[in-house]
Amino acid sequence: MDIHAAIDEARFTRFHKKLVAACVGGPILDGYILSIIAIALIGISADFQTTPLETSLIGASALVGIFLGAVFLGPLTDRIGRQLMYTIDLWVLVLGSVLQFFVQDSFQLIVARFIMGLAIGADYPIANSLLAEWLPRKRRGQMLGVLQVGWFIGAALASLVGYFMFELFGGESWRWMLVSSAFLGTIVMLLRLGTPESPRWLLHHGRVKDAKAALRAALADQLSVEHVVFDSAAQQGAEAGKVNLRVLLQPPYLKRIIFCSGFYTLQVGPLFAIFTFGPTILSAFGLGEGNASNLGSVVIDLVFLAGCIPALKLIETWGRRPLIIWCFALMAIPLFILGFAPSAPVGVVVACFCAYALFSGGPSILEWAYPSELFPTNVRASAVGITTAASRIGAALGTFGLPFALAAWGIGPTMLLAAVVTAAGFLLCLFMAEETRGMTLAQAGGEAETLPSPAPVQETV
Repeated sequence: MDIHAAIDEARFTRFHKKLVAACVGGPILDGYILSIIAIALIGISADFQTTPLETSLIGASALVGIFLGAVFLGPLTDRIGRQLMYTIDLWVLVLGSVLQFFVQDSFQLIVARFIMGLAIGADYPIANSLLAEWLPRKRRGQMLGVLQVGWFIGAALASLVGYFMFELFGGESWRWMLVSSAFLGTIVMLLRLGTPESPRWLLHHGRVKDAKAALRAALADQLSVEHVVFDSAAQQGAEAGKVNLRVLLQPPYLKRIIFCSGFYTLQVGPLFAIFTFGPTILSAFGLGEGNASNLGSVVIDLVFLAGCIPALKLIETWGRRPLIIWCFALMAIPLFILGFAPSAPVGVVVACFCAYALFSGGPSILEWAYPSELFPTNVRASAVGITTAASRIGAALGTFGLPFALAAWGIGPTMLLAAVVTAAGFLLCLFMAEETRGMTLAQAGGEAETLPSPAPVQETV
């Protein structure tokens, strides 16, 4: 048995559960940090007398940071390793959270949130890659999907914390709202202590002894590690530490980059806008206002979370391709209904939003699974970073565009535009989505196609 088979066919153990919990902490922080700002902005605007431009920049600075962090720190993760970056980015998030408490003007807050965005952007490729490279084949898609569940948990928690702090202390408590993410970050940091490096990455970089040690640390309780064969042919034929991004411009990876970036962008554009401005949209339909609308956000968060639960089961039983195609198709229907009937009864409006949120579960969990599975070890984090960065463009456009669209066109045409974008996602998936269910990580990523083939040198532990 080689090292890849040892990992792919391993039992799902306590080690894997702890790793999933530690990795899911990143999305929880992401959802929390990006959601808490919407509530804190009420107090921030009053204290700093922010202009509309400053308000927009405070809200967008973390998204810009995520974009740049994913683009530039994904390749760095492929170069220097998952485990090191896995620790550094949490330190940056915690320090950035603390800095928010001491800012004296809107510019300082914009800078602090931009830095935090860089760390969040880095965590997408780091956590995705490390988790994918450790998970057993039969649980890989499901456990990668759990990362998205973490995002909605973080967002719901932020709305709940923000609601109670606003209710008890008013808008002046915004500093405490923002610094609260430091407590979450510290917990996640402690969970991540002692996480071993990915043996697949170590082997690719020629570090055979370290790969053996990592495998022993994680799986010695269930494997006869001394019988695992480490094939060092791969790293002999490559320059250790080099990340060749040109691979992503070659078949089949260029098509996969287009697919992953495309469906991710077309989904999160409408979703992020609806999610972020859920209370605003509900108010446009006459369904809540003021601080009570933050409780509405909690409900919206939980409905989106509920949509991920059946998808986590279906990803391994039904498969990736049918799940994403059918979910995109079903997501578009309630948006078209809202677009053509914006004056529908309250029950219809609520049902449509709930249906959209529930059907979004499939694409939401595949945002994490597909990019991690469809690319080889040497560029996996880079590819995840690129697709994440592309999705932030969609998120930013949706978030910025929705208030203007509501003001200029009204709720009906705005929902129609969201429906058309979602329908475009359906067509993209229909023609480009691949199936990776049941494949090993090497098979799904076409690992053999990117590796040189000198005579193998085998070492055993």
